[in-house]
Amino acid sequence: MAFISKNMLFALVLALTVLCSPAMACTSFIITPGASADGSMYVGHTNDGFGAGVVGHKVANESAQVIYVPAADHPEGAMRAVNYDPNSGSDEPTSIKEAQSKPLSYIPEVKHTYGYYTGSYGIINEHQLMSGEVTTGAKVQPASDPKNRIFYSSELSNIALERTRTAKDAVTLIGQLIDQYGYYGTGETLLFGDPNEAWVIEMCGGTPDGKGGLWVAQKVPNGEIFVTANTFRIRDVVPGNPDQMYSDSLFPAARANGWWNESEGNLDWLKTVSEGEYSHPYYSLGRVWSLYSRIAPSRNFTPYVTDTYSREYPFSLAPDKKLSTADAFALFRDHYEGTVWDLTTGPAAGPFGNPYRWRGPFDDHGHIIFGEVKPGAWPRAVSEMFCGYSYINQGRSWLPDPIGGIVWFGFAQPAETVYIPFYAGGTQVPAEWSDTDRSIFSRDQAWWAFNYVTNWATLNYRAMIVDIKARQQVIEQRQFVDQPVLEENARQLYYTKGEDAARAYLTAYSTANARANLDDWWKLSDQLVVKYSNMMVSDFANGTTALPGYPDAWLQDNKYQYGPRIYDAKDLQNVVGLAYVNMTVDTTPGNELNLIRETQRTNATERIIEFLKGRYSVSVRNLTHQIMKTG
Repeated sequence: MAFISKNMLFALVLALTVLCSPAMACTSFIITPGASADGSMYVGHTNDGFGAGVVGHKVANESAQVIYVPAADHPEGAMRAVNYDPNSGSDEPTSIKEAQSKPLSYIPEVKHTYGYYTGSYGIINEHQLMSGEVTTGAKVQPASDPKNRIFYSSELSNIALERTRTAKDAVTLIGQLIDQYGYYGTGETLLFGDPNEAWVIEMCGGTPDGKGGLWVAQKVPNGEIFVTANTFRIRDVVPGNPDQMYSDSLFPAARANGWWNESEGNLDWLKTVSEGEYSHPYYSLGRVWSLYSRIAPSRNFTPYVTDTYSREYPFSLAPDKKLSTADAFALFRDHYEGTVWDLTTGPAAGPFGNPYRWRGPFDDHGHIIFGEVKPGAWPRAVSEMFCGYSYINQGRSWLPDPIGGIVWFGFAQPAETVYIPFYAGGTQVPAEWSDTDRSIFSRDQAWWAFNYVTNWATLNYRAMIVDIKARQQVIEQRQFVDQPVLEENARQLYYTKGEDAARAYLTAYSTANARANLDDWWKLSDQLVVKYSNMMVSDFANGTTALPGYPDAWLQDNKYQYGPRIYDAKDLQNVVGLAYVNMTVDTTPGNELNLIRETQRTNATERIIEFLKGRYSVSVRNLTHQIMKTG
């Protein structure tokens, strides 16, 4: 067998980092029935990224959309096209236009394929098989090859939803496809859940002969919750473990590449094939910690780890309390509020607690490089400005598949979006959801409605998030209230008039409800523009306008108190340690500066000044004065 040296691997990784196209950077979870309040299975996914990618059976210019691929029967000998994914992060010279013009390869089609919803990756099929995804770094990220490597995770997830009904069957099929046809691109994690069982499969390149690929799958124990965020989460691979599956090539490839040998004990999948986190320390593990610390606060997980291969956070865990659908939504609506990584605090959050950051050249995700020290980093939150869409799939074993399965789908940033239900039995998606074009602002596109609201809110996030959350709560609570009646009606139709009648009913509801919510969100956007324009808060219904200004701490830090509030403005600049006092006071005309000196300086500053006056020379005092004045 050929040997891949560490130097060769590093060079390959570096080349791919430079040459690869952007890939998604996502957060996903599984909540098993025993960990949910009503026995539902949940699979959640944030699709954090934009641009071209495989959507259904085509290469789309924009992946921030959701479509429905109907069930179909296929003639004997039919072939299924496998498209190259420009979002795969592989060193692939194929242009988007070329990828759209012809498939990468073909595989034999099956006699019947199931209907399913999909976006950048498969979402949920008509039999309540649910899927999620995250991109991960891998030591080897090979280019596609029509003869040896034709699959990336996007097409694998779609084919799994087309051909299987259970999570275990899905990961088994994916493993077989990788072994037979090969894998290219970044490392990837796919999550699958059916109403009863959940599995996770992680995959990458790395076979010495460049054929096939490496993969391992692991079952999520019932009663527990699994979280992943741009790092492989499966660790020890133990032969004979009934809750694991892996490629036949894994152990031989690990030995041949010098990544592992038996003397080291169990093969650690993460350490063997990957460099761990993306981009920078805590880019991935910070999000795992955030979700786990909210799911199981009694575990007292530390936010700090020793390195990228930390075992601080288990593969899965039992929650302190069982989670509802609303709780599942809340897992994605996180900016680390109230923690050491809180993005709503600090100078970068501005005066109004804006949790979103403009990304610079050091902030995009990519390979972590051991020993590299970047000039800085923002904490990578779950809800990010670059999220295209997110969803929470729900599966319920006690209902017929068309009714039991739901994708609660939300465009743009999870914290400010509305999760809208589309049923597994649905047969179409409104055009507003399946025709996104980020190059043109349009009120005919649902993505723009939700993205616009969040972007506008960054002008005064602390104020506007109150309006957004209020409307979000009203819509989602109404949907929860409607749900039992709607589903009972669908169930009666299912058993009296047949499955087609129930599916038509659910499709009509999902379409009407989605469009009504879209109209409502555009109205909210208009209201926010009117209410918060011109740095005022206007209530035209009551004829009032408020001037809220800035928080006291912001005014203090930005030296509002040194502004031109008296005519002795020049001398005011030389007063050391002025405090912002948030009140207007009166004095004798001409005494304004003395009043300020005597009553509007901090006590700590006063003590330091008096100490310096008595102990140090004039030159030292002047130097200290200048340092204190400028901060």
